[in-house]
Amino acid sequence: MESKKELKILLWIAIIFGAAFFLPIESARFNTAIAATFDLVKWYAREHVILCLLPAFFIAGVISVFVSQGSVLRYFGANAKKWLAYSVAAVSGTILAVCSCTILPLFSSIHKRGAGLGPAIAFLYSGPAINILAIILTARILGFEMGVARTIGAVSFSIIMGVAMSLIYRKEEKIKREEQMHIELPPEKRPMWKTSFHFFTLVLILVFANWGSPVSSDTSSAWYYLWAYKWYITGFFSLLLGYSLIFILKIKWQWVLLAVIATAASAFIATNFIENAKLAPLVPMIVGIAALSAITLLDKNDEDNKEWTISTWGFAKQILPLLAIGVVTAGFLLGSTHDGKSIAGLIPNEWIQWLVGGNSILSNFFASIVGAFMYFATLTEVPILQGLIASGMGKGPALALLLAGPSLSLPNMLVIRGVMGTQKTAVYVILVVVLSTVAGLIYGNL
Repeated sequence: MESKKELKILLWIAIIFGAAFFLPIESARFNTAIAATFDLVKWYAREHVILCLLPAFFIAGVISVFVSQGSVLRYFGANAKKWLAYSVAAVSGTILAVCSCTILPLFSSIHKRGAGLGPAIAFLYSGPAINILAIILTARILGFEMGVARTIGAVSFSIIMGVAMSLIYRKEEKIKREEQMHIELPPEKRPMWKTSFHFFTLVLILVFANWGSPVSSDTSSAWYYLWAYKWYITGFFSLLLGYSLIFILKIKWQWVLLAVIATAASAFIATNFIENAKLAPLVPMIVGIAALSAITLLDKNDEDNKEWTISTWGFAKQILPLLAIGVVTAGFLLGSTHDGKSIAGLIPNEWIQWLVGGNSILSNFFASIVGAFMYFATLTEVPILQGLIASGMGKGPALALLLAGPSLSLPNMLVIRGVMGTQKTAVYVILVVVLSTVAGLIYGNL
C-alpha cells in the first residue's frame, strides 16, 4: 500500500516536471491563450463575482434557511402537482435574470431542500435561458424571429429536460416521493408573504445592480432610463432590505442603521474619489455585504439570522473554487470575449467560425458544444453572436448557441456535478446539446 502511494507521488512529480520541461512559451498561440486566461479571470472577478455571485449566495441562503421545506416541497417536491412545479420552474428566469453560474447556488439550495429532480432541472435551465432582458435584446439586435425562436425554445426545453430527467431517474424519484409522503413538517415560522418580501427584495437588488447598458442610443427608451437610474433603484431596494431586516428578521434597528450609514458613506466616497466608473459601485456593494454579514452573525434574537450568513458562506465555499477552475480552463481554451474586445484562446476563433457556417448537422452540433462549454455572462451572448453572424455563422447554429450557451458553461458543469453527481450532469449536458442542435436544424431550414 505504501509503495503505491509513493508511486503516485513519483508519477505526479514526473507529470509536473514534464509539463514544465516542455512548456511551449515560444508559441504565440500559447502566450495569447495565457493572456486570454488572465484577462477573463480579471474581468470575471471585477464584473461578476461581487455584483452577481455574492448577492446570489445570500438569496440561496434565504431559500436554505428561511424558505421552509414545506414551501419547497409544495411547489417543487416530488409529490407536487406537475403542472404547478414545471410552470413555476419554467418561468423563473423571467424573474431572476441570472447567468449560468449565478443560478447555481439557487439550484443547489432547492435541490437540498427536497425539490423533485424534474422541476429542479427545469429551474436550473430556465433561470439563465429565459432571461427576459436577454430575449428582448435578442429580438432587438438579432431580429424579431430569433427572439421568438429563443423564447419558444427556452421555455419548451426547460419543461422537456425536466420531464426527461424525471423519467430517466424515475426509480430514484419514486423513492423520494415515498420518503416525502412521510415527512412531518414543522409549522411555518412566519407568514409566506414576509419571506417572499425578503426574498424578492434581494432578487431585485441583484437584477438592477446588474442591469445592462442600452444597445441603442435612444435616450427616451424605458431601458435607458432604468439603466441611467439603476443605482438609485438598487439603493431604494436596499432600503427595503433594511426594512425587512428590522421588521421581518427582527434585527436591532440601531445595527441596521449603522450598516445603512456605512454603505451610504462608502457609496459617496467611491463616487467622488474613484475615477473608474465600473469599479466605484463595487465598494458600497462590498461594504453592504460585509455589514449585512456582521449584523446577522452578531444577532442574538433569532438563530436563523446567523444561520443565513453561515449557509451563504457554505454555498460560496462549495461553488467559488469550482467556478475559478472552470473560468481559467474556459479562458485558456476558448479565449476571452467581452466589452467589444476578443483575445483568442488555444482553440483558434477561425476554426469555430468555419465550423458553424451554414446549417448542417455538424455546424449546429458544434455550435451547441461551443455554447455549452463557453462562459457567457448575462446579455453578452448577443453581441458575441452578432460578430459571429457577421463572420458567416448560419442562423440555425446561432439559435443553437443561444439555447445552449447561457444555460451551460464549463464552470457551471463542474458545480452541477458536485451537487447531483457525474452521471446526472452528463445526461443533462447531453440533453441540452441534443435539443439545441435539433432546434437549430429546424430553425435554419424554416
